[in-house]
Amino acid sequence: MSARHFLSLKDCTPQELVSLIRRGMELKDLRNRGVLFEPLKNRVLGMIFEKASTRTRLSFEAGMIQLGGQAIFLSPRDTQLGRGEPIGDAAIVMSRMLDAVMIRTFAHSTLTEFAASSRVPVINGLSDDLHPCQLLADMQTFHEKRGSIKGKIVAWIGDGNNMCNSYIEAAQQFDFQLRVACPEGYEPHPEFLAQAADRVTIFRDPREAVAGAHLVSTDVWASMGQEEEIAERLKLFTPYQVNRALLDAAAKDVLFLHCLPAHRGEEISEDLLDDPRSGAWDQAENRLHAQKALLEFLVEPAYHHA
Repeated sequence: MSARHFLSLKDCTPQELVSLIRRGMELKDLRNRGVLFEPLKNRVLGMIFEKASTRTRLSFEAGMIQLGGQAIFLSPRDTQLGRGEPIGDAAIVMSRMLDAVMIRTFAHSTLTEFAASSRVPVINGLSDDLHPCQLLADMQTFHEKRGSIKGKIVAWIGDGNNMCNSYIEAAQQFDFQLRVACPEGYEPHPEFLAQAADRVTIFRDPREAVAGAHLVSTDVWASMGQEEEIAERLKLFTPYQVNRALLDAAAKDVLFLHCLPAHRGEEISEDLLDDPRSGAWDQAENRLHAQKALLEFLVEPAYHHA
């Protein structure tokens, strides 16, 4: 039986995604009540990091331990991957010793290549194209605070980056309308836009994009690997800062999310994370719960709650 991977939100059906979010909420409740629940006892997750990480590493490592398993942190510096071992060869060997592999990388092709040779589930912990685990946490946070996102309006403000691409996939899978406000030349990848034509509208004016929006989200203006573009991006993106005044133009019950880390004073105003409309801290915590649901779903199919 070939392993089930999670490289994109498209790897699950809409029904499976909704049950993952519900399961994340159940697992959160168990943890809050101090209930020990260890379905992944003696299971081991390998975590390959080519990019720096706080939330992804903590949530997967803590999540595996809380589910009764273990996680092994691997950086290219410490493995043969950094010395040029073919990705497929590494996948064959690692997947014979591990129960799942999470990879945080640059090129999305690293993930697809690894998954093609892996006999265990491979999880995208972030690539230059997509960040699906973050979207699970975002959708769980919206669900907890506002109920179903189906039919709602979501505004993405800023760079059409990997997070924006994942929001485009989420618009299709969770059935909402996405408005993307970005400067010319910084639109999301055409391939993602083409798949979701009826779901996504591009705006240049962030105020137009947030009008009536139920969820507003943003991310840093320069992602990892784009540091040399910072000065130019700061100039272009300044009108796209999300601040309290911009949120005032959205729906009355708008929820603001940010995948963090945030550059206060750049893509968000200094005070925005403390605004009562911000759910960013719960969103960060929900990485843990949503990914525990994902690990249980992929590694222990007997525990499916679909």
